[in-house]
This record gives sequence, C-alpha cells and structure tokens, in this order.
Amino acid sequence: MSVNIKTIAEMAGVSVSTVSKIINNYSDISEDTKAKVLEIMRQTGYVPSNSAKTLATKKSNLIGVIFAGKLNVDFTHPFFLGVLNSFKKHMGFLGYDLLFFSNEKFHSVDGDYVARCLHFHVDGCIIVTGQQLEQSITELDLSEIPCIGVDIHLKGKNSGYIMSDNYKMSYKVVEHFYLQGYRELGYIGSTLESDISNMRETGYKDAIENFGLPQNDNWFVNGDNFFESSGYEAMSRMIQSGSLPRAIFAASDLIAIGAMRALKENHLSVPQDVAIIGCDDIEACQYTSPSITTIKQNKDKIGRLASLMLFDLINNQSETVNVVVEPELVIRESCGSGMNLGSIYE
Repeated sequence: MSVNIKTIAEMAGVSVSTVSKIINNYSDISEDTKAKVLEIMRQTGYVPSNSAKTLATKKSNLIGVIFAGKLNVDFTHPFFLGVLNSFKKHMGFLGYDLLFFSNEKFHSVDGDYVARCLHFHVDGCIIVTGQQLEQSITELDLSEIPCIGVDIHLKGKNSGYIMSDNYKMSYKVVEHFYLQGYRELGYIGSTLESDISNMRETGYKDAIENFGLPQNDNWFVNGDNFFESSGYEAMSRMIQSGSLPRAIFAASDLIAIGAMRALKENHLSVPQDVAIIGCDDIEACQYTSPSITTIKQNKDKIGRLASLMLFDLINNQSETVNVVVEPELVIRESCGSGMNLGSIYE
C-alpha cells in the first residue's frame, strides 16, 4: 500500500495539517498526538519528503492568494482585482510569485488551507474577504503561516490586515448629502453576513444621527452580495414599497449601478428623483449615465501596503500590524443639489 501524508492522517484520526505540523516541529500540537503520529510513521515506514522536512526553514518565494468565503468574491470583482494587480506587481518587485488557491471544490467539505499551504510550501498568504467564511480561514489565520487580510479582520500572531476606513467613508457620504441639501437618506448594503457592509451601515446611521436627520428603517435594505444584480433587486423592493428617500448610499459601485438601472426602469431619474453615491471608485463609474459620485478606495495603495506588510511578517522585520486607509470622496454627476441651498441663507 502506498503511504503518504493523507494515509498517516487517516490512520491517526487527525487532519493532514496536524501531520504537517508534526513533521515541521510546530509547537501547538499535544505530546500525545505527536507521539501517536510519529509511531504510525515508524510502523508504516513513512519518510517525509525533504521539501516537507525543510518547509519551516526553506523559503519558496511563493505567496498564496485565497478568496475567502463560500459566497466568495473572485476575478470579476473590479475592486479586489485592482488590489491584487497592485499586490502582484509589488510582490514581484520583492522577488515573489503568486499561487492562487481554489475553494470551489471545498464548498461542501471545508478545505484545509493550512495543509494546502504547507503542501505548496508558500511563505505567506493574502486573504481576500468574501462571505460565509470557512472555519479553515480561522485556522489559517491562527497558524504559523504569515497572513495579510484585505477587508477581513485577522487576529493571529502572524497575521495582519488592511482595509479602508469604512466608518469614516460613511460619514463623508452623509456630510456630502447634507451639504447638497439632502435630508431623507437611505442605504443599500450587501448581505447581513458581510462585516464590511455592516460597518458601513453602522457608520452611516451614526452620521445621520450626528447631523440630526430623521431615519427611516424602510429605506435601509440589503441584498445578497456586492454585485449589480443585488443592487437592482434591493432597489426594486424599495421602489415597490411606495416610499423612497431622496438620496442613497450604496455599499459598492456595482450595487449603485444596479440600483440606477432599477430606478431608470421605473421612470425615475438620478439625481433628480434619487441621488446616489457608491463605494470603491471602479472604472465603470466614469462611464455610466449619469457618472457615479463615489467613495474611492485606493486600490494601488492597499495592494502595495499589503505586499510590504506581508514581506515584513515573512522576514520577521515587524510585528503584526493593522492598517486603515483614508477614503476619498470623488464627486461626479449622480449626486446633484437636493435643494436650492441659497434659500437656507435667506
């Protein structure tokens, strides 16, 4: 019988990642489990490959790229694609190649990212957030493998994260609406399982309260994700309710594009009937009609910072660091004046 690391794991009743950790002398395995696995290896005559034995000290110059979540983002998402393009370029300058992990085949059975990272000898990982995160993402975060998360809070001793200031971006949106004369404000978010969408909504509601504006819960709706179809369906539900705010903050530009399509199909104009501000500043915002006012997340800066942060973690040049990037309001056509501001000062 051919014996490999998976065979040893099955015989010992442990995970492949546990066997890998024992091979590489990780300290977070109990002595009983270690003794059991080593005895099975002795009895079967299993000898780990040289690459497995030297994984802890020999660098591969490979970085794992993981789209986290069972409802995951991927290469079709323009914001994360921009971040990864920047990350790839700057990791390349630092001498690293990228290895993309697939999670499609693991939707029914949680994929073991620690074991797969050890198998491919990656030096570190960048984790891009999705929704309905797998347990194996938490295990990877808490492992010895250096990780940087984008839009996901990582807590491991070898992990860090980077994201835009979601709370501040929401305040900027409400402030701009207020300055333009809008007082009846709504929000279209992603699924309630999205921490990012929830952070933006919380900041938005707090800012509305700080400006002393009324809040109507019927004008706060959530879709299934950050994509265009979700924005279209959420906006359609709000229209069918028979009550609309004068201005809406969409949790992503794609949601904003979908919401604008729903408004147009119902013979409502942007910004004359409903003003809209999106989030991300994807390229398409410049070419919609009207062009979309949005909160810019600096994709190049986030990707570059992520590469440097991960490089420092891999090479023990810094302790865990978490970075929040300043958002920027980009004013275009989808948010015109909501009233004759001159009348305020008369």
